[in-house]
Amino acid sequence: MTDLETLDDAVAAAAFRRLVRHLRHRDDAQNIDLMGLAGFCRNCLSDWIEEADGTLTRDAAREVIYGMPYAQWKAEHQGEATPEQLERMRQSVAKNA
Repeated sequence: MTDLETLDDAVAAAAFRRLVRHLRHRDDAQNIDLMGLAGFCRNCLSDWIEEADGTLTRDAAREVIYGMPYAQWKAEHQGEATPEQLERMRQSVAKNA
């Protein structure tokens, strides 16, 4: 099976939840580095949840992904981005469709 649209929703949901749990565990993986490598981060996931749900606020969607209020996660886990990280992110995001 190669068609994403035919993937069972329960399977997709289980894989998504596993990804979110993994990102919660790997708080050392900074959003800026995820953006620089893959062009998306935890905030992107929360934006996609907010868009798909239609009733969640941005803060509520971020709490789903972070497992805590975003401000708390940011204070406890997020470092300052370096100019190099910001440039990698800029180049990576430019590749997004």
